[in-house]
Amino acid sequence: MRRTAHPRRIRRIALGLVAVTAAALTLSACGSTASSADGKTNITLSMQNADVKTADPATWAIVQAFQKANPDITVTVSGEAVADHLQKLSIAAQSDTLPDIFWVYKSTAEQMQKAGKLLDLAPVLKDLKLTDSFPKSTIANFSNGNVIYGVPYQGLLTGLWVNTKILSDNGLTPPKTFDDLVKVTKVLNAKGVTTISNGANQSSFSVWAFLTMLDRYGFGDKVKGLLDGSVKYSNDEFLRLYQHIDQLRKAGAFPSNVSTQTYQQAVDQFTSGKAAMLDSGVWASSAIQASPIAPNISFWQGPQFSDGVGEQNIIMNVASAPFAVDHKVANDAKKLDAVKKFLAFYYSDEAQQILVDNGQPPVTTYKAKLDAQKQGALKAALDAATADGVTSPLSQPDLLVPTPVANSMYDSIYGVIEGQLTPSAATDLVQKALDSNQQ
Repeated sequence: MRRTAHPRRIRRIALGLVAVTAAALTLSACGSTASSADGKTNITLSMQNADVKTADPATWAIVQAFQKANPDITVTVSGEAVADHLQKLSIAAQSDTLPDIFWVYKSTAEQMQKAGKLLDLAPVLKDLKLTDSFPKSTIANFSNGNVIYGVPYQGLLTGLWVNTKILSDNGLTPPKTFDDLVKVTKVLNAKGVTTISNGANQSSFSVWAFLTMLDRYGFGDKVKGLLDGSVKYSNDEFLRLYQHIDQLRKAGAFPSNVSTQTYQQAVDQFTSGKAAMLDSGVWASSAIQASPIAPNISFWQGPQFSDGVGEQNIIMNVASAPFAVDHKVANDAKKLDAVKKFLAFYYSDEAQQILVDNGQPPVTTYKAKLDAQKQGALKAALDAATADGVTSPLSQPDLLVPTPVANSMYDSIYGVIEGQLTPSAATDLVQKALDSNQQ
């Protein structure tokens, strides 16, 4: 398949042109003056969802609780879909009109920090006595030397949700290895049951379980070389993984409409009992808990590979893309004070429990209070993450590379899942993006 023929790429280009125009028209609204006519201090929070209230109820609930506790501060929340959001931020960084606080990819934040666009949060966290509230790996992941450029937004705990009843009804036991997964797939496909629910339409990023599989082929050890050009993405180890993905496709693991189905439709397919597994993360726990299949749910870290590279008993349990703060906040005493109050509240035990109550794990060392009956799905995910012997990479692979490379990784995986790319063409696609990044 020719790269230019890929429907998601054509759509992304079109959306990108629209996003550039829209972002250019709204740059002046990214920041805000410190005080409004009513005397309140205004701060802006820019997110990766167009409808934060609906799509990210945990963040929305924290903002509402913060404003109730701080009636002299107004938080203006805005957002766009991920690709549009990142593009808007890049334009805003160039014109020095970034929002006060914003969600951003780690790789993009690193570029902004090097350009002097971000507030160093190290003294802020020290002043708020928050530095020790985070796992050391989280602080290290969002640091450059002594500078801390980001703080964790939410936890990124991903894997495969499993409907154990579908497996048991078909005489199957939960798989552990990739070979086990192929056997399960063949049995379910013969009975017309989807094994892994995925949705590529408008959600090409929804390949979390497969990104973790990259770490089972040594991605963490290779990423530095991938970025400096000394290691090729089209290496034998990654090629083997893509061949395994193709093997799953041929066995009938994925929905027949995976190309046209969205992520939300994939969730609906799973929660309605029409798929044995869902490629997702802990954020889906609330929807799963509210569905009829809730009593039959487990959470699986994903398959281990006999031909993998390095540690196999891993689960992706890391800090998601961070919050960053515009460097100009430091020039406005009232705004800086308001931002510090917001961060202090966001990482307080009260707000971390709000995360838990909305199906999210805490991002601090706070010990979550769970209702096992009402939050069984969330408990299943947290139990999987803390099982004996399980370790986690430092970060998800797509968060360690520039956005165009991350997009090509999504396209490469879905390209094989959809049967539009051969495994070798898929790895070559990502290598081309890496080559372009190095020019």
